[in-house]
Amino acid sequence: MEETITMSIKEIDRLEIVKKCISRDLLQSVGASYLCLSERQMRRLIRSYRIHGEQGLESKHIGKIPGNKILSDTKEKALKLIYEKYYDFGPTLAHEYLTEQHDFRFSVETVRKIMIADGIWKSKQKKTKVHQSRERRACYGELIQIDGSPHDWFEERADRCSLLVFIDDATGRLMKCHFAPSESTESYMHALSDYLDLHGSPLALYSDKHGVFKVNHVGKEHELTQFGRALKEFGIEAIFAKTPQAKGRVERANQTLQDRLVKALRLKNISNIEEANKYLPTFIEDYNSRFAVEPRSNENIHRTLQHIQDEKRVILSLQSTRKLTKNLTISYNSTEYQLVGCGKGYRLQHKTIKVCKHFDGTVELFYDNKKLDYKCFDVTIQQIANPQD
Repeated sequence: MEETITMSIKEIDRLEIVKKCISRDLLQSVGASYLCLSERQMRRLIRSYRIHGEQGLESKHIGKIPGNKILSDTKEKALKLIYEKYYDFGPTLAHEYLTEQHDFRFSVETVRKIMIADGIWKSKQKKTKVHQSRERRACYGELIQIDGSPHDWFEERADRCSLLVFIDDATGRLMKCHFAPSESTESYMHALSDYLDLHGSPLALYSDKHGVFKVNHVGKEHELTQFGRALKEFGIEAIFAKTPQAKGRVERANQTLQDRLVKALRLKNISNIEEANKYLPTFIEDYNSRFAVEPRSNENIHRTLQHIQDEKRVILSLQSTRKLTKNLTISYNSTEYQLVGCGKGYRLQHKTIKVCKHFDGTVELFYDNKKLDYKCFDVTIQQIANPQD
């Protein structure tokens, strides 16, 4: 019985071209161009046809199971894990966990197809406004974008809080992240202190016009906030973005963190700020290994901090000024402070001194950068003990 040969339309076209090349009605180079093949592959087809006839042009893959075919039980195992642990993960993030935590070996696109086929994931098409791109800064540490991200980071396992994010513009590296109850001067100064210890002083910080960073009252725009004053004393330029899109690098990072970090905290069973801050360095290292890029320049612009820890602590405090009375006293937050150990102290009468209130509640007084000793009295208690007629 004569063997039946089943050929696809593509293979029939190949056959016609091969026959023309053999009969020399067509140059091999031209035939190869028609079939989008190299001349070497064209010669192989001609040789195969001469030896095996039309059967030599048939695909050898017909009826064979592809080597990369994923077995149905493997898909079932992956789906079960997705439903148990990663039900609200996107395909890319689910693929990372399936690969790294469970040793599955298939592509992101395969995970996407599995999730779409089972109705877990629907492809999203976002309508986005086009904004003019700004080129990254060239050097590491040249510009650090900073922002706070209020969010339900613990998915109702604890109160909502804010994540303070410092990201390098040149590389997209997360430089420092810090969980805090809110975006306050205290929380930003705490995060800045850690940043300076880790990396040194960057050239500039790029932020929005949040009240921590900029005075927004009409007529007082030239004044500095406590955080702005600290930046100036460290020699760090403060730059303010006019729109959220202008600091798009940190805005996009916030969106990624609200997806990836929230799920990582859930899987680690972390439900409070203290544990979350301990975990952040591990998360940041993994994040940077995935998303950071190489800067255009190898130069690191960060400068070594020239201030000792005591000086840094003073800079990162709430500062104000008071004028001494002739008795060398000042009133601050319902407390009277009187200098001691100044001899007769005539030279300090009516002088303006600097008051530094630290976030642990302690207060330090300075004149001409020299620390002053004092004793204090509670004004409210004095007023009760000595009522005025």
